[in-house]
Amino acid sequence: MRIMTINLNGIRSACSKGFWTWASRQRCDVICLQELKAHLDVIPVECREAKGWSTHFVPALRPGYSGVGIMARKAPDRVVRELGVRAFDEEGRYLRLDFDRLSVVSLYLPSGSSGEKRQALKFQFLDSFREHLIQLRREGREFVLCGDFNIAHREIDLKNWKSNQKNSGFLPEERAWMDWLFGDAGWVDAFRVVNQQPDQYTWWSQRGRAYENNVGWRIDYHVVTPGLKDRIKNVVIYKDTKFSDHAPLTVDYDFTW
Repeated sequence: MRIMTINLNGIRSACSKGFWTWASRQRCDVICLQELKAHLDVIPVECREAKGWSTHFVPALRPGYSGVGIMARKAPDRVVRELGVRAFDEEGRYLRLDFDRLSVVSLYLPSGSSGEKRQALKFQFLDSFREHLIQLRREGREFVLCGDFNIAHREIDLKNWKSNQKNSGFLPEERAWMDWLFGDAGWVDAFRVVNQQPDQYTWWSQRGRAYENNVGWRIDYHVVTPGLKDRIKNVVIYKDTKFSDHAPLTVDYDFTW
């Protein structure tokens, strides 16, 4: 099973740069999308009605903002479009598809970089999502949570970690939450199971020459249940073509749905 995730920073913009033409050739079983920045009626028809795909989108109420989606090679048994917290559901941050014994989630955590109010909302999301993650583990299913967490976990996960310790995305409280996620909570960072190398990033600032110089952050993840840990076979961050300020992250699993 091959699953891809990417924050598109606008699905219309990414498709205009060739994203769907490229993605449709990658032999993926599931593609998770974040930051659609589009309501259903303006999502490019090649994605919205892609032949051979079961397509599901949760846009934000606010036009041109946030939103998540999942495209799958087969129809799900069940679709969950909300977390149950109005402030977050109105921003289109969560979509879950169930396939037999596997669930795939497309997730887009809030960014706190625009100021204290949004950082407070981000902490609120982390608190509520902690309880949600505990409930998911109790279901006894296999989960792949794909998406933009807007947090770099460790020093190895961003280039300029020393100068970012007081910035959103690398705050001690955020990193402690990730410690809990990959520690006591029992979830697994799929990428680091098979790739322990430095300089592995999925997002780059659009300022300066960050992309060209690989001055980035690894903030996009596949977070999986322990039962999938030994089934992770390969991970790829694709950088040959720039569709967004994020790169597609693809993971191959030795798993049949």
